[in-house]
Amino acid sequence: MSKSPTHPSLPASSERPVLPVPTAEQQRILDRIALQRERLRARRVARAQALALAESNRAAAGGVEESLAWRAAGFAREHPWAVAAMAGAAVVAGPRRLIRWAGVLLPMLLRLRR
Repeated sequence: MSKSPTHPSLPASSERPVLPVPTAEQQRILDRIALQRERLRARRVARAQALALAESNRAAAGGVEESLAWRAAGFAREHPWAVAAMAGAAVVAGPRRLIRWAGVLLPMLLRLRR
């Protein structure tokens, strides 16, 4: 004998509930949701591929770090306001003070690179 569901209004575990047919407006919304999900899925796949490609390129380079100039350019591209603020501070400080501080900071940076 097979067991029947405990509650007559609930479907059996192998049956799927019958859903009402959506109206035209509801179907448009469901279609938009499906398109958005597909776009998000495609974006996630593309991002994973880009990260994998970047990782393989980094590994192919032998793990060599990027030069200080490339890292500085990347920082400037990502943080333009910070770079503008530093340039403004450099203008206010003047060339003599900048050269003096460069004489202090450059040896420290070179030691950190080792």
